[in-house]
Amino acid sequence: MRATVELVDQHGYAGTTLSDIAEHAGLARGLVSYYFDGKRLLMQSATHRLMHLELGAALAAMPEGSPPEARLARAIDVVLGLAMDHPRVMRAHLALILDPDVGAFVQDPEQRQLGAILRGLLKDWGAPDPVAEHAVLRSALMGGCIGVLLPGASTPLAPIRADLFARYGLAWELGVPPQPEAPERAQASVRGGISTRA
Repeated sequence: MRATVELVDQHGYAGTTLSDIAEHAGLARGLVSYYFDGKRLLMQSATHRLMHLELGAALAAMPEGSPPEARLARAIDVVLGLAMDHPRVMRAHLALILDPDVGAFVQDPEQRQLGAILRGLLKDWGAPDPVAEHAVLRSALMGGCIGVLLPGASTPLAPIRADLFARYGLAWELGVPPQPEAPERAQASVRGGISTRA
């Protein structure tokens, strides 16, 4: 899975074959096919693994006792940051899971780990129904990633992040802000006390 991310980062999804991945990982091509039923499922698992490992590491690095709002803010920044740091990987991942012609979304073990982390953060934050709120957050994060990655019509990271932070009543200064101050509209929203817990 690590080899998949590295190669897709360099050559894109179409320019990377299962044979390339197997060679880069030092594995037999047949062994890769034994565990993953095609490049699409391997790509999905590899991206979910990247996401939950990056998210877990970022949360573990936070000071002990960090408030739930700070931890949720950091999680949002990690996922949006992956779109900036691994644009080819994230574009391929989103394209594959949104294309009904290549198969349905699969809740692989890597995705379940990512989901468990996000549901735990939402529960600590105070979501009345962390499962339902996770579905909303997942969709919002996917939309945010699409926004910053859309070729020829991308949206700057700051307003996308600001909208997500406003939804959860998070201060701009939490996490890793992409600029010193929030966009003007977002500042007004946060001053108005927007929160889904109300």
